[in-house]
Amino acid sequence: MPELPPDLVPTQGEWLDDDAYSGDFRDRNSAIRDGDSWKLERLQHFEEVGSPSRDALSRGDWNEALRLMEGRAGTLRKAAEDADRRGSRFHRVRIVEVPLTPYMQWELHSLHQRAQCGHRVRVLPAEALAGAEARGPLPEVVVLDDRTLYRVVYDASGAFEGALRYTDPSIVRPWAQFVAGAYAGAEDIRTYFPREVAPLPAPSLTIPAE
Repeated sequence: MPELPPDLVPTQGEWLDDDAYSGDFRDRNSAIRDGDSWKLERLQHFEEVGSPSRDALSRGDWNEALRLMEGRAGTLRKAAEDADRRGSRFHRVRIVEVPLTPYMQWELHSLHQRAQCGHRVRVLPAEALAGAEARGPLPEVVVLDDRTLYRVVYDASGAFEGALRYTDPSIVRPWAQFVAGAYAGAEDIRTYFPREVAPLPAPSLTIPAE
């Protein structure tokens, strides 16, 4: 793993609520031309809103969750094609602990579909980050074009709260390098998924036992 980046001190960032984060991310991401962006996902359970497939998982209807997921393939392909035309290369690193939580099993299906539609997604086992997490789990981080870093914040249940935005290059660039290094050492989900996820039975729990 690359050298650990600096701590993300809250007072050095600017707090964005849900609407502000969504708008800021959309504007900055759509403006990228010929640039690399990075996302590190660490939590093993999220509460999400606005996803019929995720709602089906919460109800325990696994088959319906997968069926609903299939309907977005066209939208995902278009998004990947649009990004490629702009030269906007978005790389996602998904940290995985085993055994998988029900949410993680669902998300890995979702991420595999993204990869099949042209998105860049790799998987890294949590033990590969043991040295980097000596002081605790890594944060959820998105870095856009080496210029903007968002630390995305969730509550104890995994529900989205907001994000801290950082633009100081001395903070942003080391984090971009760190996530890029994690991505380089990770496995493409298109080889990971058939081996580790596809053979699993439907998850038996809708809420992780924590």
